[in-house]
Amino acid sequence: MSGTLFGVGLGPGDPDLITRKAARLIEEADVIAYPTLAGGDSFARSIAADLIKIGAREIRMDVPMTTDRAPAQAAYDIGAAEIGEVLKSGQNVVCLCEGDPFFYGSFMYLYARLTPDFDVQIIPGVTSVTACAAQAQMPLAARNERLTILPGPLPEAELKTRIEGAESVAIMKVGRHLPKIRSVLDQLNLTDQAMYIERASLPEEVVLPLAQAPEKAPYFSMILLTKGADPWL
Repeated sequence: MSGTLFGVGLGPGDPDLITRKAARLIEEADVIAYPTLAGGDSFARSIAADLIKIGAREIRMDVPMTTDRAPAQAAYDIGAAEIGEVLKSGQNVVCLCEGDPFFYGSFMYLYARLTPDFDVQIIPGVTSVTACAAQAQMPLAARNERLTILPGPLPEAELKTRIEGAESVAIMKVGRHLPKIRSVLDQLNLTDQAMYIERASLPEEVVLPLAQAPEKAPYFSMILLTKGADPWL
C-alpha cells in the first residue's frame, strides 16, 4: 500500500500556535518535506524544528521567488516526484506549510500533482488573517457583515474598486506594494481606520495604525481595515 501525504498547517510563526494534531504528526514522521527560498533557510521548518525527529529524512523544495511562474512550477514538479517515490514505498510524508495549506499556501501545488495517485490529507492551521486580527485586537466581521481578502499585488484601480465595495478588508502580501496601498486608502479617506501588522505572532512583530507604519514592509505584512467605529457592537 502507498503511504499518505499530510499537508500540515503550522500557523503564522509562533510554534505555540501549532495544533495538537499537527504536532503529533510531525513528531511521528520519518519523512518531512518543506519549501525553502532558493536554497536558503525554510521558515516552515523553523516553526516546527523542535518537533522533528532526529534522523528523519528531509525533502527540501527550493522554490525561487520570481514573478515568472515557470521556475517555481519546476521546483514543485521535482518535489512532487521525490515525495511520490517515498509514498510508493509505503512511507507517509508530512509536508510543513506556513499558515494554512489551502489559504494562499504553496501546498496546493503539490496537492494538484499528487492527489490523483495518492491519499492526501489536509491538517488546517491558523491563518495569517486570524493571527493578525488577534494581535491587533481587531474583530473583522459580525452577524451578516462581509470580510474581503485582497492580495497586495492587485493593480491600484482594482484595489480601489474592491475596497470601496467592502465592509471589512484584509490586504495580504503587502511588501513592496505598501506605497500603492497607502495611496488607495488615502484616496478613499480610510487610512485612519486601517491597522498595519508585520510578522504577526513572532518576537519581531509590529502592530501599528497604518498612518504610523514604516515606509517599507516585508512580505509577511498585512493591512486590516474595518469601516465605521466598533462595527461589532
